[in-house]
Amino acid sequence: MKQICLFSSALAFLTSAVFVQAAQQGATCNSTNLCSSQYPCCSEYGFCGDGYYCLGGCNPLASNTLNSCKPSPMCESANYTLSDTSRILSNYTYFNGNASEYDWVLEQGSIINTTSNGEAAIAVLLTETGGGTLLSSTRYVHYGQITARLKTGRWAGVVTAFITMSSVKDEIDWEFPGNQTTTGQTNYFWQGVIPAQTAGVIETGLTDTFSNWHDFTIDWQPDSMTFLVDGNVTRTITAAQTTNNATGVVQFPNTPSRIQLSIWPAGISTEPSGTVQWAGGMINWNDPDYVSAGHFYSLFQSVSVQCNDPTTPTASDTSYVYGTNSSLDTPSIAFSNASTMTNGAHALIGLIGVSASAMSMWLGVLAALTLGGLVL
Repeated sequence: MKQICLFSSALAFLTSAVFVQAAQQGATCNSTNLCSSQYPCCSEYGFCGDGYYCLGGCNPLASNTLNSCKPSPMCESANYTLSDTSRILSNYTYFNGNASEYDWVLEQGSIINTTSNGEAAIAVLLTETGGGTLLSSTRYVHYGQITARLKTGRWAGVVTAFITMSSVKDEIDWEFPGNQTTTGQTNYFWQGVIPAQTAGVIETGLTDTFSNWHDFTIDWQPDSMTFLVDGNVTRTITAAQTTNNATGVVQFPNTPSRIQLSIWPAGISTEPSGTVQWAGGMINWNDPDYVSAGHFYSLFQSVSVQCNDPTTPTASDTSYVYGTNSSLDTPSIAFSNASTMTNGAHALIGLIGVSASAMSMWLGVLAALTLGGLVL
């Protein structure tokens, strides 16, 4: 039976992140408080800057101008095998926009190579002092079919997530909270709007998602979203069904989005009580699994992408760009051969007014990948 999920977990993950950069470029930004011309780009975490801030996740509606953000690297149909970390950039601050060099950037946390039942994969890690882990694709998808092959965690308060997230906070989710290893949850949001009752639904009848590999799919088309497990449809939403009855606005995700893979701590004291309850309660840091390994984890083996852009780009087109729309609610999307490269990204500097544990979590972004052969 499908049930309504009342809490937004992926958005809570983003808004709880304290992504404070160097003081001189850390001004907050939103759609009513735009960035200055000196530090023109508003990061996905709501802080102004330049360099890397202008790349993945840069919010054009909160930046100095609609075109302050760099063009977004265009979707390419591909099968990304995650048993090899050579195309994952472990220090996101060094990413310069070259999506031909890296497929993924590690924006937070740590990953390791591993095997599970003899099959190679990467483990995304969660620790008490280091927090969770977030991987983001360097390319954007503007409609298409995305499938992630994964194994979830199994611990109360620990959430595994496979989502798409646009620069203006259009979002489509597969999430797996806590120790609920026979269910998954599907959800979506439009431009970060959290309605009184979210569109979250519990998908039941899965075999153990911790012990077994499953293929979870988001089939995102201009007029519908379909969720699948191992090729079987579990839910379909049409664009028309997302119409806000009060305003008449179709609140359907419709802007180019990055693919994000993560594990994050919902069962901690800084999260809202509803989020903690949704995730199965507080995390038990004395759990034998955690004590033995020194971390909680989720496994990702591959991500496949079949692009389906609404119009056909030319051979020279390499990126998506935002343009002026008749409505300021949603910028228009166009193809471009504009460069996404920057002249160099700034390193992560001052974490201002942050607790020691939070500082440790964000400094973990700068750690090199551990490439050992852990067997789980």
